[in-house]
Amino acid sequence: MLVLGIESSCDETGMALYSTSAGGSLLAHALHSQVAMHQDYGGVVPELASRDHIRRVVPLLRKVLADSGRSLPEIDAVAYTQGPGLAGALLVGAAFAEALATALERPSVPVHHLEGHLLSPLLSRTPPRFPFVALLVSGGHSQLMRVTGVGEYELLGETLDDAAGEAFDKTAKLLGLGYPGGPALAELAERGRPEVVKLPRPMLKSGDLDFSFSGLKTAVLTKVRELPTIDEQQRADIARGFQDAIVEVLVSKALRAVATSGLKQLVVAGGVGANRELRRQLDARAGKARIAVFYPELEFCTDNGAMIALAGALRLQTAGDRGTAGKATGAFQVRPRWPLHCI
Repeated sequence: MLVLGIESSCDETGMALYSTSAGGSLLAHALHSQVAMHQDYGGVVPELASRDHIRRVVPLLRKVLADSGRSLPEIDAVAYTQGPGLAGALLVGAAFAEALATALERPSVPVHHLEGHLLSPLLSRTPPRFPFVALLVSGGHSQLMRVTGVGEYELLGETLDDAAGEAFDKTAKLLGLGYPGGPALAELAERGRPEVVKLPRPMLKSGDLDFSFSGLKTAVLTKVRELPTIDEQQRADIARGFQDAIVEVLVSKALRAVATSGLKQLVVAGGVGANRELRRQLDARAGKARIAVFYPELEFCTDNGAMIALAGALRLQTAGDRGTAGKATGAFQVRPRWPLHCI
């Protein structure tokens, strides 16, 4: 089975072809990032994002077909991101996917964006096996899930306010860094001195698996206002203190979730999952606890079509097993707000 995956939830247009033959393999994928376009505005402009997705979907489709040596009639199903995300951006990908599936008389598979991230480590050379605990950390979400199988997700904990990635971006703005702020702050933190700037660890000892990062951002603002001027080393020290605080909370709660679940596997996915310090700390502490940690390849940490193609293929196989798979009808809806544990 050959599945086309389309991702258009925010500011990246992704396209990929995934084959379920011989255990499954990613045949080709292509991605266009809108970062350069949004930099002048300091963040994503939804209308501009939607218009750019329209310009990119056809060229990216042609590219993955050419790179894989496949043709349109060979596609067996079309998967696309139905939500959550920006409504206009989602509509572009959904409309294109449903139109293509209808024209080809193939099934269409709406996919939850976070499910794509959660399953993305299955694309790695050494994938995890069900069941496992997943830490989803991105610009819009920070969640801990128990994953029993495809579509079987139990929410263990989530952020009560800002997500980890959102806190990174907002703190980067406070420090005068450009867009996207998260990677810039992480790079600056590499030059910071440990323990020079001490910041709170929100909800570290709350006794549950929830997160809260808005207060940490406020603590950074207070530090910045206390200084009459800020040189480059002071900015790096603040960035280091901020990153250390977020990483400690994420690592501690993730390992607590694994211990509570009785499982021995942890999956880390989402854009913040690419953070080098988070990976270093998790690997070190998980190793001592004999917990196996799985990450997606770095190119699949951010939004991409490969994870949507994979999730669509797994969803379609499940639907086929239940006798519910069918051809696209052309009718569709997008879901800008859509809790993962409610799918």
